[in-house]
Amino acid sequence: QVQLVESGGGLVQPGGSLRLSCVASGRLFSINTMGWYRQDPGKQRELVASITRGGSTFYADSVKGRFTISRDNAKNTVYLQMNMLKPEDTAVYYCNAAVVVTPQYDSNYWGKGTLVTVSS
Repeated sequence: QVQLVESGGGLVQPGGSLRLSCVASGRLFSINTMGWYRQDPGKQRELVASITRGGSTFYADSVKGRFTISRDNAKNTVYLQMNMLKPEDTAVYYCNAAVVVTPQYDSNYWGKGTLVTVSS
């Protein structure tokens, strides 16, 4: 069973920074693309940033220049460094990973989410 566990959320003032982490654990062969999504109550979950195993990245326009995604393949971990946070960044942030469980089977996994609140 593969699990994703996020950490690093919390309350921060506008203009501040937070670093989210997500660790994948369990029996797995490798991990392809990892990403961070966020969701406000009443809104659809949206992709914030993603990173391939080789390090290619994608960012939503709303976070370009402020957020940086990175990963440590040896630790099965993905990070999201969030700088210059704005109140509109407030949301539950979810980790997502495309996991190769065995060479014959792969699947998509989600973490349970970590709350980020940007408020003065």
